[in-house]
Amino acid sequence: MISRPLFVRAEWDEEATVWVATSDDVPGLVTEEVTMEGLIQKLKVMIPELLEANGVRTREEVHFEVITRRFETARALEPDGGLH
Repeated sequence: MISRPLFVRAEWDEEATVWVATSDDVPGLVTEEVTMEGLIQKLKVMIPELLEANGVRTREEVHFEVITRRFETARALEPDGGLH
């Protein structure tokens, strides 16, 4: 039985413009969604289903933590206010 929160990684795919979620704690979990809120709603359904499909006993509620990663670029402004 799972008593600790499960960890889910969510990484922004710039090319596809979606959040992609995977997890070592949830076998078979790979999904994507345009918004983080949409992804979380999808995970609330998928995680219990995948755990059950893999024969993992769970309590009525399964807690999970989403760890996000998104890379961006910042540029310094020129003295006149323009970008380098």
